Amino acid sequence: MANSKRTLFLKRRLRVRNKLRKVNAGRPRLSVHRSNKNISVQLIDDVQGVTLAAASTLEKDLGVVGKNNIEAATKVGAAIAERAKKAGVDVAYFDRGGFLFHGKVKALADAAREGGLKI
Repeated sequence: MANSKRTLFLKRRLRVRNKLRKVNAGRPRLSVHRSNKNISVQLIDDVQGVTLAAASTLEKDLGVVGKNNIEAATKVGAAIAERAKKAGVDVAYFDRGGFLFHGKVKALADAAREGGLKI
């Protein structure tokens, strides 16, 4: 019996996250989640188990409510970089989850880098 898309996605997400944990211990994690309608990102401190900053297309002040395109991902990436600076974080590691580093996920990462966040 073939694995479902969801099962393969979950396996890929755990594989990526576990590899990153080994290499980047002590730095906050920039975790991305992409759905069909929205994209969101969190800056997570895994040592303390708290979210330091977050941004999403669900926020009205970004002006891209309910959109999931490259333009919206760029705005979310710029917003998370700004909020990370306010939280005192300038270096993090990028956790793409089970998503490919292409398109919206890549646009978000590039915008966060341009905003001054080192990932």
